[in-house]
Amino acid sequence: MKQWYETLFENYGLKYDNEIFTQGTIGECDFIEAEIDYNKQARILDIGCGTGRHSIELAKRGYKITGIDLSESLLIRAKQKAEEFDVQVEFIQYDARNLPFSSEFDLAIMICEGAFPLMETDEMNYLIMQNAAKSLKENGKLIFTTLNGLFPLFHSVKDFLESHKEEGNAEYHQNSFDLMTFRDTSITTIEDDSGNKKDLDCNERYYVPSEITWLLKSLNFKKIDIYGAKLGAFSRNDKLTTEDFEMLVIAEK
Repeated sequence: MKQWYETLFENYGLKYDNEIFTQGTIGECDFIEAEIDYNKQARILDIGCGTGRHSIELAKRGYKITGIDLSESLLIRAKQKAEEFDVQVEFIQYDARNLPFSSEFDLAIMICEGAFPLMETDEMNYLIMQNAAKSLKENGKLIFTTLNGLFPLFHSVKDFLESHKEEGNAEYHQNSFDLMTFRDTSITTIEDDSGNKKDLDCNERYYVPSEITWLLKSLNFKKIDIYGAKLGAFSRNDKLTTEDFEMLVIAEK
């Protein structure tokens, strides 16, 4: 049986690119570039690359990118876009829980819940982090965003998502946040690229900063910095607060 995140992205490439959370690509890539000191020799792995928005933008700027995703539909769209922009990106279909890379990349990115933390168990989420770490060279860097577990302690996830809703985009209903597991369950309604409506039983894991720090330390990351993640405007100046729906994590080996 397919999980919700597999069904969600079937035939969804065009609609996905219109979602509000995919609109910050340029600013996010500006930040990523600065974090690797604009080193055009750096090899970059984009985990859960979706339709390739970060991969393609970074390739336009002269970087060598490999984008991986579980969704064939999103990868087809990514390859089309790379052709349209006349850039070379290696897009490959892989499950982030089982990657073949070992000490190959200078940087790995997982932006906008690319894979982590969508898995149905904590162990599976850990596998993704483990594979990201394994793919990095000795002094490699990992940059990712994930759901901030401090946010639902002070705010309603349902109200936040409703306040950011736009016509034609995904809609979220029946949100329920479990304080024992830090998982939010909801019914998400989307319309795919063919106009078919789908109702999906979603289950997403929110993490608190101390958990993320412990996870990364267990994978031998030496330096771990966590900030608030502002869409399209990542910055080391944004201290993480309970107002941030997402956190930005930068970890160095």
